[in-house]
Amino acid sequence: MIALHGRTALVTGGSRGIGRAVVVMLARAGADVAFGYRSRAAEAEAVADEVTALGRRALALAGDLADPSAAERMAAGVAKAFGRLDIFVANAGIWPPDEVPIGRLTPERWRATMAANLDAIYHSTRAALGLMGPGGRIVLVSSTAGQRGEAGHADYAATKGAVIALTKSLAVEYAPDILVNCVAPGWVDTEMSASAFGGSEKARIAGTIPLRRIPSAEEIAGPIVFLCSDLASHVTGEVLNVNGGSVLCG
Repeated sequence: MIALHGRTALVTGGSRGIGRAVVVMLARAGADVAFGYRSRAAEAEAVADEVTALGRRALALAGDLADPSAAERMAAGVAKAFGRLDIFVANAGIWPPDEVPIGRLTPERWRATMAANLDAIYHSTRAALGLMGPGGRIVLVSSTAGQRGEAGHADYAATKGAVIALTKSLAVEYAPDILVNCVAPGWVDTEMSASAFGGSEKARIAGTIPLRRIPSAEEIAGPIVFLCSDLASHVTGEVLNVNGGSVLCG
């Protein structure tokens, strides 16, 4: 039922994990897809090949989106290749795996997390909005950490809470022309989470989730693509929780 033929999309952090799943799912729905990546050129090329194999146009764009000039170059690349932008998914980010209470959280780590998870969202969303007209869709990716906090990861939780607030602000600013929503995953079985899954820890974490399992990246991508589609035409400013019931705040 989701058909995105004739639409163009941009996904940040699209070379792996949730971002890669979103890129491929958007292409399967009919969209041409550009995606950003920071350094993994071989993985980005493989994703682009998947998109073109589906009969859609692909564009891989390298850059550190914490740098505003990189975000502007990304937008310029999309404009040159596609001439327009209908869908933007801000997915890129980091999760520092070491648990550090804020009394020992260094300014360097705080600043690095803010740059990757919040500054990059600001710069890339601002650049993407410059290409969008009425009917546009924006989805920002947050986390359960932005809703309930996360001890030992205050820097990460703070950025993800800010993403939720940004979503609600932009939804009102750009209504009725552009819909802006947020998806908040819990644990996801991706490379970013792998360091937390050692030994029996993965099974223990799964046991804390009411659905008793850790979802795949594709299970997060599906709700994101839904919010990009006409099925969500009267949804804006929403935080869609995709966490298996682990945080019941919706």
